[in-house]
Amino acid sequence: MAPPPSHTLQLPLFLTCSFFLTLTLTLGEKQSYIIRVQNDLKPSVFSDVEHWYSSTLSSLRYNPLKSTDQDEEEFLHVYKTVFHGFSAKLTAQEAQQLATFDGVLSVLPDRLRQLHTTRSPHFMGLDSASTMSNLVTESDSGSNVVIGVLDTGIWPERPSFHDQGMGPIPSFWKGECTVGENFTKANCNKKIIGARYFTSGYLAKMGSMNSSTDIKSARDTEGHGTHTASTAAGRAVGDASFLGFAKGVAVGISPKARIAAYKVCWKRGCMDSDILAGFDKAVEDGVNIISISIGGSAVPYNLDPIAIGSFGAMEKGVFISASAGNEGPRSMSVTNVAPWITTVGASTIDRKFPADLVLGNGKRITGSSIYRGDRLHDINNFQHLPLIYGGNASVCLRNGARHSSSFSSATCMPDSLDKERVRGKIVVCDRGGAPRVSKGEIVKDAGGVGVVVANIFPMGEGLVADAHLIPGLGVTESAGNLIRDYINSNANPTATMTFSETQVGVKPAPVVASFSSRGPSAESTFVLKPDVIAPGVNILAAWPDGVAPTELSSDQRRTQFNIASGTSMSCPHVSGLAALLKGAHPYWSPAMIRSALMTTAYTQDQQGNPLLDETSYNISTTMDMGAGHVDPEKAVDPGLVYDITANDYLNFLCASNYSGREIKQITKRSGKCRGKHDHKPWNLNYPAISVAIYTTQLQEPAIVQVTRTVTHVGETPSTYSVSVTNPKGVNVTVTPTSMNFREKGKKQSYVVRIKAEKKAVTSLNSVIEVGKLSWSNGKQHVVSPLVVVWKQEL
Repeated sequence: MAPPPSHTLQLPLFLTCSFFLTLTLTLGEKQSYIIRVQNDLKPSVFSDVEHWYSSTLSSLRYNPLKSTDQDEEEFLHVYKTVFHGFSAKLTAQEAQQLATFDGVLSVLPDRLRQLHTTRSPHFMGLDSASTMSNLVTESDSGSNVVIGVLDTGIWPERPSFHDQGMGPIPSFWKGECTVGENFTKANCNKKIIGARYFTSGYLAKMGSMNSSTDIKSARDTEGHGTHTASTAAGRAVGDASFLGFAKGVAVGISPKARIAAYKVCWKRGCMDSDILAGFDKAVEDGVNIISISIGGSAVPYNLDPIAIGSFGAMEKGVFISASAGNEGPRSMSVTNVAPWITTVGASTIDRKFPADLVLGNGKRITGSSIYRGDRLHDINNFQHLPLIYGGNASVCLRNGARHSSSFSSATCMPDSLDKERVRGKIVVCDRGGAPRVSKGEIVKDAGGVGVVVANIFPMGEGLVADAHLIPGLGVTESAGNLIRDYINSNANPTATMTFSETQVGVKPAPVVASFSSRGPSAESTFVLKPDVIAPGVNILAAWPDGVAPTELSSDQRRTQFNIASGTSMSCPHVSGLAALLKGAHPYWSPAMIRSALMTTAYTQDQQGNPLLDETSYNISTTMDMGAGHVDPEKAVDPGLVYDITANDYLNFLCASNYSGREIKQITKRSGKCRGKHDHKPWNLNYPAISVAIYTTQLQEPAIVQVTRTVTHVGETPSTYSVSVTNPKGVNVTVTPTSMNFREKGKKQSYVVRIKAEKKAVTSLNSVIEVGKLSWSNGKQHVVSPLVVVWKQEL
């Protein structure tokens, strides 16, 4: 039912600016919503947009079936920068009614998202003499760049955030240090120049906040935000370590960049409406880079508030770095896939933390651990201890019958282990079902003395180091199979554990982390995702007081630094690197920065061999690593870059069959697609080239023409020549074959003609072949992955 005419949202049809609203229901069960309306000018009868929004909201309350609550807070957030609108509370009925208002473009449920949870700068070459004379020096370590970190807040007292020797705060900065619980303006300095927190969406979802785990301020009580902020831009801190592991100098990628902390995540997750508010304020404050290690499932861009907020930020010249997700090695698991976002997967570095499980038959299996505590030989004088598989120790097995709960015991879930069977033994637990470190706690509660956490399919051979509470280590999938076979083939299986110190110089390195989410993007065949990979395994960075390294309530250990893994850790590496590039090249657009990172990325390890996939240690693919591993030294001087404007993205959306209404939901712009058929989605000026061949219409070799435009960013004139590595079954020609640039800033275009042979493809599968296209002047090599996908048209 439409509201009375006097309360209709009066929106001129010709206006193009779009606005967001987040609303929570007031009839029946309440739920948060994000509403976007097409709007540019408020009616003159309202003094400000808040009064206008309030009137619109009030119009819904004329429903006689609805019980009114005049004391209810109307708004969760009011948005004014990357998009415009507000947040409030409504019922499902009211949300449906609001969707019928003139000018309302979309009504989106407010989803709960989760976080994507020293040596890496050295591994990336950022402390070598050659690089110091280029990227770090040219950017002054990013001193005039502000990184906005949307996360769990920050612990400002950590030495990683001191401001000694830092110059004045950049003059363009408009942000503030918001006072809150246990957080004052004095907690900000010339390093942490802004801090805000956003609770409204979270409180609307959860109803209340647990004061023992969450505090209403920008102070970090989870650890994730402090870790990511110091990874991106922490100052150098000597003699840093986690309980003696990874000892050395801990320093962020851009150590002089300024940090602005936007706390949008809390104990139970991060609400879209709060994330949007963080985007809005970050751009209004003047950040140059947004680092967001948060994600959910991939959805169309117009239904993804992170994609929408990122578009508004990109239009303001802000570079967005986002984590790819930790759902690897599953295909098409990558998230944060909008083409205006730089999506970062995870890789290893050349550092490990080995620990061995020695079986009773003498077989030594090397795993990984950062356990620091009493050793098993202190318990049993170097003697082997009984070894049992959790799946064989279920409380349901006492009568000899295996029940479904044996799965719970196999993964060592709470209250699943038979104490009589486990007491005094080392327990092998399958990964899954519960956090890895909690399995040791459960084993201990059942009377066990050690834990082995074994990968299962499809986790493969990838390992991360955990700070177990009892003697414990993680082992690979193949090792887990070997251990279970040993247990099942021996009447009295035994084992012991030995723990080593930090090992560096590990080869091969880097490799693609097994957990790193993989492409292709579910949203567009024509945009390669992830874009790049960066260090994300066993990363040492700052950690708050009062937060256990495992985040378990029973863990009484405290440390200034912690070791963590995930694309949450790889994302801030690229955020910091983008800050260095922005400092060295202040006028580069977000797309130019991403282009420099992608076209200079490497696909071979330190020994010159193809990068491997940690899951199987087979050769990695472009769907695993995107363009490759970031290379800071080369990215500062890429030679040529691929720039993309907001209008280019609009043309891409039109060519991707987004409707005019859907485009307005994303972009705040007119959704009219003029000359729609003249635009092709593969012609987005992306640094990678991806095309689709639809086999249902393929009677003969298909030909696709792709256009790209490059901008010369070198200081001197230069001539580039092209070379091509053809994907299998494809013949590629490029016109012209050389380009001559006489001065910096000049642009030239080229055409790629892709001729693909016919391939048989079933409806549920596709065939992907990859080559590369490279422009070189003898010094720089500007490399683009060239991806051809054969698929059946839907």
